[in-house]
Amino acid sequence: MSNITLHTLTGLKQKGSKFSVLTAYDATFAHLISSTGTEMILVGDSLGMVLQGHDSTLPVTLDDMVYHTAAVARGNQAQ
Repeated sequence: MSNITLHTLTGLKQKGSKFSVLTAYDATFAHLISSTGTEMILVGDSLGMVLQGHDSTLPVTLDDMVYHTAAVARGNQAQ
């Protein structure tokens, strides 16, 4: 699958086409997701609740987001 850009996603939306987005927080899940042909991998601040055990996303720092985004990027085989 070729790289998906924001331009690609905008074009799909304008055509009324659907695309899939799945969330990953680490390289393992990013690798699994990218092997399915999913168009986009989301790294969200929900990792604060899912991985860190917080009651909300407020304690998630920019450093947390950078760390998890880098791990997902390393696991993404579609790059």
